[in-house]
Amino acid sequence: MNGSGFTVPPALASLRDQAVERWRAFAPRERLAIGAALALIGVYLVWAIAVQPAWRTLREAPAQLDRLDAQLQQMQRLAAESKTLRGTAPVSPGQAAVALKSATERLGEQGRIVMQGDRATLTLTGVQGDALRAWLSEARSAAHARALDVQLTRSKQGYAGSVVVSLGGGS
Repeated sequence: MNGSGFTVPPALASLRDQAVERWRAFAPRERLAIGAALALIGVYLVWAIAVQPAWRTLREAPAQLDRLDAQLQQMQRLAAESKTLRGTAPVSPGQAAVALKSATERLGEQGRIVMQGDRATLTLTGVQGDALRAWLSEARSAAHARALDVQLTRSKQGYAGSVVVSLGGGS
């Protein structure tokens, strides 16, 4: 037992002794080369484990903060809009249907709406993104409609597919 109270198992002690003998057998020039290689490996490990991840985080943090700030502002706008919509008077199913039909007429031949009780299905063929966004905005504000199911595909001509909405903000 040595002074620290730690006993090295005999197999490890034997390996350590062999390594020390081998190290002493190397010429000074070989020891220098091996030491330099080990130092280089150590520097690389410190770089790969400690410095590079921190540097990457510092480099990417401002862009990520900007994205998160934009998402927060979007969520705050949607929350304010939701609060405004909750405070407005309910829309009757008849008024909601008229508002949806009016919004759909602005789409022209590219949009067709079918009313089914408290739901409406908009079928689209080649609608541009701005026109679809305007329709959804008008459906939400004027008819208090809420999208239940959206199945759209995008092509060179625009969006095609269907949007199912619930009238009067119901579920």
